[in-house]
Amino acid sequence: MSRFATGESVLSRAVRILDAFTADDPILQISEIAARSGLHRATASRLVAELVTHGLLTREDDRRVRVGVRMWELGLRASLAQTLREFAMPPMKSAHAAIGHHIQLGVRDRHDVICLERLSAPGAVANSTRVGTRIPLHASSSGLLLLAFATPELQERVLAGPLLSYSPNTITQPDRLRRTIADVRQRGFAWCRGHTHHRTVGVATPIRSSQGTVVAALSAIIPNDEERKGAVVPVLLAAARDISTVLPNLTEKHRSSRTSA
Repeated sequence: MSRFATGESVLSRAVRILDAFTADDPILQISEIAARSGLHRATASRLVAELVTHGLLTREDDRRVRVGVRMWELGLRASLAQTLREFAMPPMKSAHAAIGHHIQLGVRDRHDVICLERLSAPGAVANSTRVGTRIPLHASSSGLLLLAFATPELQERVLAGPLLSYSPNTITQPDRLRRTIADVRQRGFAWCRGHTHHRTVGVATPIRSSQGTVVAALSAIIPNDEERKGAVVPVLLAAARDISTVLPNLTEKHRSSRTSA
């Protein structure tokens, strides 16, 4: 693959362009893409044009750019995401009916947790998470749950920081984070009061493969106005067990790639 004078490949720069888009900013001007990717405007414009040609980006009538449908199509081919969403949906719906607030399905990608699916309802507590968004592992119940069952090597990399703050209750101290993930692993679930928003509590439970490996987190986002642990945790644990029971074997290839990332 050809490389620029800096030694960075074309693919690396294309990834920087794709990373410029977020759930909050799904449509960008070329100047914004250039600024966010750190590329010269002419370089960004040329690469955007090529990505548009391949359907990975799409131009609006006003010349602004958004992620193309082909990116969504390729994402659906990710076997873990497709399998998890398919088998998780019935238990998620049952948990949602019982709890009445947001129910989310998350998986780890390197040092982040990505939301694969979310069920919500009118009147549910405020929640900024959307399908496809990611948040650092230390900053949410799903992330802490997945971090607690990750390898010691990954835990140490996360503990080394940076540990960004999203609310006054976000864990940003390595010693506290170490104690928290040890506690989560021992209890078998995560309970995070106000870690991303002062009005919410995040509760997360583990989904396991047939080999016993934690491959995903099932979580609920509920109001931070009363103690609901006794009612919510059993519902989530039961739903996570139901998903784990019907989830087909996940390949060793996928598990090892997530572990080493």
